[in-house]
Amino acid sequence: MQVDVCIQTRRSVRKYSDQDISGDTLREIVDLARFSPSWKNTQVVRYHVVKNADLKEKIAQNCVLGFDFNAKTIVRCNALVIVSVVTKVSGYEPDGSYSTTQEDRWEMFDAGIANQTFCLAAHSKGVGSVILGVFDENKIRQYLTLPDNERVTNLIALGYPLEGAKNAPPRKEVSQLLEIVE
Repeated sequence: MQVDVCIQTRRSVRKYSDQDISGDTLREIVDLARFSPSWKNTQVVRYHVVKNADLKEKIAQNCVLGFDFNAKTIVRCNALVIVSVVTKVSGYEPDGSYSTTQEDRWEMFDAGIANQTFCLAAHSKGVGSVILGVFDENKIRQYLTLPDNERVTNLIALGYPLEGAKNAPPRKEVSQLLEIVE
């Protein structure tokens, strides 16, 4: 798939078929996502994939702050990706001080780049995705053993789309988004 087509046709997918996402396909997606740029090439983003239906149900019922829309999506998805970052690396100098006035926010910047790359990679493999941001990290940690030096940044629900791709929602014109200073 051409990159421009991939970008233009990727949509947030919340309804999925029962088709399993193989371990090989998940590895191929992460293999592509690992090429995401990161602060000084620190590569701090990690992907924890939950395929167990009972565990997804527990996360849906107890970890999304009562947001039913996300709970339904998690229960329906074939795989739930818990995305995390290794803390105190991105945006830091070796002595532990911040490198810029952005302080530790580079972790989220790196996570954002990696999430977009991950979702585009999934789309290129025919796998639908939606990034979920309403969750309780402490409760997720009750169900998943995550390293202490990792912070959960978001969740990604994955599955083969149940329905065909929909048209893109309206987008702002380039003239509204771009300023060229010469």
